[in-house]
Amino acid sequence: MSSTIEAFLKPHQHDIGNLIVRRVLPSAAVRTVGPFIFFDHIGPATLMPGVGIDVRPHPHIGLATVTYLFEGAIMHRDSIGSVQKITAGDVNWMTAGRGIVHSERTPDEERATGQKMHGIQTWVGLPTKDEEVAPSFEHHAAATLPQIDRDGVKLRVIAGSAFGQTAPTVTFSPTLYVAAEFSADSAVTLDTEHEERGVYLLEGDLSVDGSVLPEGQMAVLKTGFPVDLRSTNGAIAMVLGGAPLDGHRFLEWNFVSSSREKIEAAKIAWSEQRIGHVPGETEFIPLPPPRP
Repeated sequence: MSSTIEAFLKPHQHDIGNLIVRRVLPSAAVRTVGPFIFFDHIGPATLMPGVGIDVRPHPHIGLATVTYLFEGAIMHRDSIGSVQKITAGDVNWMTAGRGIVHSERTPDEERATGQKMHGIQTWVGLPTKDEEVAPSFEHHAAATLPQIDRDGVKLRVIAGSAFGQTAPTVTFSPTLYVAAEFSADSAVTLDTEHEERGVYLLEGDLSVDGSVLPEGQMAVLKTGFPVDLRSTNGAIAMVLGGAPLDGHRFLEWNFVSSSREKIEAAKIAWSEQRIGHVPGETEFIPLPPPRP
């Protein structure tokens, strides 16, 4: 292992029926990378005509959810009235703050025709002072996100700042989130702008300062060292990180908070259906039973 790599993280794989989801964060070795608390790799998968994703309305507090797709489309609806279809290259950033409810489903058109699905969903923890902000939602189309072409590597800045560019996505703390597509025999240097950094390889081959990064794993990098990312045959990777969270975060079901009491209050509020409702939807995911 390179001296600039802190750890390699292997995912836990979950079959959710129509899709395989690989969860890399949180892990036993590394709980967070910058403000990123959750990191899920969805697919790749082919959904046949008539088959789709149906994530029923469910709540969040104390975090932002971030969706980025390489293939496919998802329809987002939430309790503040947002209705937004996301397609490949766009970003959906939903700030839960003190509480929001949302659903994610395959749009009608794509459900009828079938589609390929491949993407990343993450949770970003909010600083303690922002955990109770009003919930909000923003969508940025692919064309509005900074794209940098550097030595055969296409870099799209999804959120925060990187490689001299800043995304329009509103963030609450220093954030690094970039989609990187490497052509054959290409390389790029990741600088030390951000304190915590990770690199996840979706597909292809990638070395991190000469150490091979296995497909489907994340390399967590040591602080303060520039790192050489290099591909021989081409690759797709995500670069993520930023400033560490300001203290410990409790995580239970879909809730994140610096306060255990706030999570318990949110659980009661959801069981009593007081967090919110998605207009036009009557289904919801109930609070899971307590663990034995």
